[in-house]
Amino acid sequence: MLSSVDKLVAWLLTGFLAILTIFFNMYLLLVNHRSYRKKHKLNPADFIITAIALASISQQVLTYLWQTMDVIDTVCRISLTEAILLVLIFSVKLIIFWSTAFLTFYYGTKLVVEPVHCYTRIQEAIVKHVHTVLAVIFVSGFANAVPLLSVLTYYNGTSTGLGDCGSIMPTNTTGLTYIFYYVIISDIVPGIVMVKCSISISYHLAKHLLDMKASSNGAHGPKLGTQMRVIKMTLSLVVVYFCFVAVDIYTQMTVVLMRQNTLALTILFASIYTTVSAFVLVYGKKSYWKELIASYNLFLDEYPCFSRMKVEEVKTEPHEHSHGH
Repeated sequence: MLSSVDKLVAWLLTGFLAILTIFFNMYLLLVNHRSYRKKHKLNPADFIITAIALASISQQVLTYLWQTMDVIDTVCRISLTEAILLVLIFSVKLIIFWSTAFLTFYYGTKLVVEPVHCYTRIQEAIVKHVHTVLAVIFVSGFANAVPLLSVLTYYNGTSTGLGDCGSIMPTNTTGLTYIFYYVIISDIVPGIVMVKCSISISYHLAKHLLDMKASSNGAHGPKLGTQMRVIKMTLSLVVVYFCFVAVDIYTQMTVVLMRQNTLALTILFASIYTTVSAFVLVYGKKSYWKELIASYNLFLDEYPCFSRMKVEEVKTEPHEHSHGH
């Protein structure tokens, strides 16, 4: 069980993580906006990243609001508001997970050249309609989470006075079944998509490296240089996702099955996930990362006392320009 001090610590940590998440995601949005103004269009990967960034910022604002209410409202006066906030958090979480799965699917399709058959045609059709797929993800995010309102309890569920107001406490089999359905659709299915894509990307990478070893002229070098960072970014996103999902499913089990007030932990881990994945997305694009480091160092130039905190700037390789898009 979480004490009021534990909840306060979780609230403070969420606040700190919210600042980092909003910073990284705003940076992604600003860079993509500048790119859009130059070219008057966004490439599909940047469009998906923009959607993830918007959803991540929304989630952090909602999680921080919920944590604040959970800390302040100890007698559950506004539990219905908290329940609605919670449903919105779960909706946005589903949107982030599916958009991230779609990003790995997009990179998997672009990086891996497979022989043409029915499956690859379906892949190509999906990738051609990025805007439509994202619109479906956003709508289904809310459509799948809103019924949770019917299985939420709007009262303090524990006798100790430490319960979470408006927390997920199904009171019957229907409620419990829906919670399991939600976990499968939001955590497990996107995970399966990511595993499939990361296996094909890893296989492609291994094959590429073997081809390079076999060929004496090393003609594949430049191409791999542009792809390598994107491959690392995609695989890192998948690893981060699975670390989070394991913890997320466990904490949701403690809330739903063991009736504990650990919802604040679920919310905190969701915040950690959005922060880390935003960092991975910024680091994964060499041009983004290079610019961020340069801006950071320029900022420190204003304050000589902080000069030791400077970061060495990234060297640009002549062939690094397209980052696998």
